[in-house]
Amino acid sequence: MQFHTTKSFILASASPRRKEIFTRLNIPFDIVTSDVEETSVQASKVSQYVKEVALLKARDVAEKAPGKVIIGADTIVAKDNRLLHKPTSHEEAISHLRTLRGEAHDVLTGVAIIEENGEETTFVEKTKVIFKNVSDELLEAYVATGDPFDKAGGYGIQTDGVFLVDRIEGDYLNVVGLPLASLCEQLISLKLIGISK
Repeated sequence: MQFHTTKSFILASASPRRKEIFTRLNIPFDIVTSDVEETSVQASKVSQYVKEVALLKARDVAEKAPGKVIIGADTIVAKDNRLLHKPTSHEEAISHLRTLRGEAHDVLTGVAIIEENGEETTFVEKTKVIFKNVSDELLEAYVATGDPFDKAGGYGIQTDGVFLVDRIEGDYLNVVGLPLASLCEQLISLKLIGISK
């Protein structure tokens, strides 16, 4: 399937996973990263938080790159409306994974689209992830790989974190970091991309 556009797109993300997913649209884009402090966002609901962070990143990049279409995104892991950020230590990574073990949790990605004229569109995609009731030994072995430290919730479903996952309900790519099907739907409805015949 092919899409076409006359717009200049910027993905406001340093994530190699988001870059790889966005590439599947097969439209030209550049990457410009934002320098915002995500923890400056205050919200009572995790869905509001993730949307605000995505918008914060996109607005920051829109100032640096006027006249472009900016796509900003942020992905979080939440259990019982509590955020599990990227772990900063071995102990925190183990703690996150023990919290998730044998339980269901939500992965939410907030996406912000800012058009050249400054129009803003946001949405939040939610996927439910259910973890297996794995042993401490497996959790320790996984954390020892170093994989958890740049990932919300302390695991990557596209890496060795897959061994912790029993099943998911929703969009797999959303768990990786960018809900491509919903993003594509929005870009088409905003007439920012078209389907090539």
